[in-house]
Amino acid sequence: MDATTSPETPRPTHVDLRAELESSGVKELLDELDREMIGLAPVKQRIRETAALLLVDRARQTLGLAHDTPTLHMSFTGNPGTGKTTVALKMAGILKRLGYVRKGHLVSVTRDDLVGQYIGHTAPKTKEVLKKAMGGVLFIDEAYYLYKPDNERDYGQEAIEILLQVMENNRDDLVVIMAGYADRMDRFFAANPGFRSRIAHHIDFPDYGDDELLRIAETMLAGQHYVFDAGARAAMAEYVTLRRGQPHFANARSIRNALDRARLRQANRLFEAATGPVDAQMLSTLIESDVRASRVFRGGLDVSGKGENP
Repeated sequence: MDATTSPETPRPTHVDLRAELESSGVKELLDELDREMIGLAPVKQRIRETAALLLVDRARQTLGLAHDTPTLHMSFTGNPGTGKTTVALKMAGILKRLGYVRKGHLVSVTRDDLVGQYIGHTAPKTKEVLKKAMGGVLFIDEAYYLYKPDNERDYGQEAIEILLQVMENNRDDLVVIMAGYADRMDRFFAANPGFRSRIAHHIDFPDYGDDELLRIAETMLAGQHYVFDAGARAAMAEYVTLRRGQPHFANARSIRNALDRARLRQANRLFEAATGPVDAQMLSTLIESDVRASRVFRGGLDVSGKGENP
């Protein structure tokens, strides 16, 4: 070795996994997930396990051990409003901080964003979406709608074939998360085994319980600087139980819609009753009548049979 040549930096012999968790920023994201998402204990545990797998994989690389890049494509199953998109966003952040994707952004799409209406339309649509998602996470909601075997003129199969190719060839630069109802996703994977073989992580999102939905309602209100008074809180607890037993219930999404309508009633009440100035407390408090005026308490449904009850 001549004087201008420096010895190679020796490879480390140990890795402190706890320190790696802290320094990477992943612990911060996991703590945010615990703090911001109510319930979902099994989901949070699976995300922590996945983060641990990636940290160990990165440690093996550091120590020069043989390793294969883990398959990171995922399936999120569960009913609407159970937090699948929010968790996907957190997962994108974890992947970015551990170096498994370059950008860490989330591109959320449905069938309409991928499948064209005529010959020659689907491939450019799908490829454009994939181009936007590269370096991050592609989240395909209600992914089973890509496959419509009963319609010979449907172009979803073309999108599926492009997705399968990219998921295999670009797995070091793109993570695909497919989401939807569990039973429909099972049928979709059975009909399209190429997806099942490329997806290593299947995470089921449970429905929220009554107490969790009430806490979600209070958290949503607090985020908008509103509160329930005692009567409104009791009415909301009753509303949750009744609403869960009705059609088209969408967990946290239904609760958000119910709160929007309660705020609308509060605003009308304040205008109709106002005889003078109102203070911050009046503007920020929902009372029992704001909640109990919902048709849910009378067993009513949206007249169209779709969407949410008022």
